[in-house]
Amino acid sequence: MQTRHDLAPPAVPTDTPWTRDDALVTIGAAAVDLVGYSLSGQSDGESVTVVGCALIVASALCLLARNRRPVLTLAAVLALAVALNLSTSVPHHSGFRSALVVALYAVARAHARKVIVPTALTAAVVPLLGQPDKPVPTPWEVLGNMLAAALVVATATAVNRWHENVETQRRLLADRAVADERRRIARELHDIVSHHITTMQLMAGGARANLAHDTDVVRDALVTLEESGRMALREMRQLLDVLRADDEPEDALSPPQPGTADLGRIVAESRLAGLPTEFTVHGQERPLPPSVGLTVFRIVQEALTNARKHAEGARVQVELTYRQNMIVVEIHNDGTGAPQAAVAAGGRGRKDPGRTGYGLIGMRERVALHGGTLETGALDGGGFRVAAGLPLTPSTSEADQAEELLR
Repeated sequence: MQTRHDLAPPAVPTDTPWTRDDALVTIGAAAVDLVGYSLSGQSDGESVTVVGCALIVASALCLLARNRRPVLTLAAVLALAVALNLSTSVPHHSGFRSALVVALYAVARAHARKVIVPTALTAAVVPLLGQPDKPVPTPWEVLGNMLAAALVVATATAVNRWHENVETQRRLLADRAVADERRRIARELHDIVSHHITTMQLMAGGARANLAHDTDVVRDALVTLEESGRMALREMRQLLDVLRADDEPEDALSPPQPGTADLGRIVAESRLAGLPTEFTVHGQERPLPPSVGLTVFRIVQEALTNARKHAEGARVQVELTYRQNMIVVEIHNDGTGAPQAAVAAGGRGRKDPGRTGYGLIGMRERVALHGGTLETGALDGGGFRVAAGLPLTPSTSEADQAEELLR
């Protein structure tokens, strides 16, 4: 039986700089302002001009760019409002039209107070200039427009705060869900490991105690020991398969995980990418546990990636120090190729919804798993520094050896 995948027409890509909502807002603002212009002309016994209608429509069309250039859009709307005042003889038509309201609202949503205050004052005064019946606006007209501008700004501020609260709640719920899932996984792993390892320990002890007396008891204990170990591995694999359910299937064997031996390669790649990078090793090099070597590699990789993105043209120094019970890796750059704010952000200052600040968070999580320490921050003379210390304890080595055996 064949399945048809062509029931829905393919989506047609569009390159328009505005959306359907922008078009609807523009049409609505033009309609409301044209109706208001016509009614004001009829009430004063004046005819509505084609030039006036064209200027109102042009003012509404400026709203198509309000999300990309809000301040420029507001300036265009104000300029067209003054042009409308000068081109028509209809009195008392100037004021806070819908196009001006939408443009000021867009500015208040997108910018800080230092931009909002002067633009709101300008939006309150400029539409009153060039009126045909009085060249200078009255204080009451200015006060009315200022109150209207304040109402628009207050509405935009309230909407911004509401969106911030919603986003905060979303992040809190996501963090809580992650924490709950981690606790659930920890409980399941604890149950699996504690139960089966306890059984294996008891069976091993029984086999040792009866090794010289009853071989049948020893054989039964070893069989139970083998079955318990096999069952523990199977249950742990099932749990890991649940965690990796969204991953793409692997068509081939996974390549070996990188480690400290691969640092020279990524340093060379960094140089080829145009980032001057120096790599120095202190102390006696020796093999590291696989998980520790992978953590060191990922820290250097992420730090070099951030340096290429946010400190282009800077010089980077990578130092790896082998101590008796610790491995220390430090990456720092002079920050001469980028503004210090971008470098100090360590990647968090860029507007990337998929990876905002996750580089440093990933470093901290990896280091925390090994009980190490991580220091990140801007340098006094410019640039950014990442330093991590990972302890090399016997328990760490034994854990990695056990992990290798399980594989």
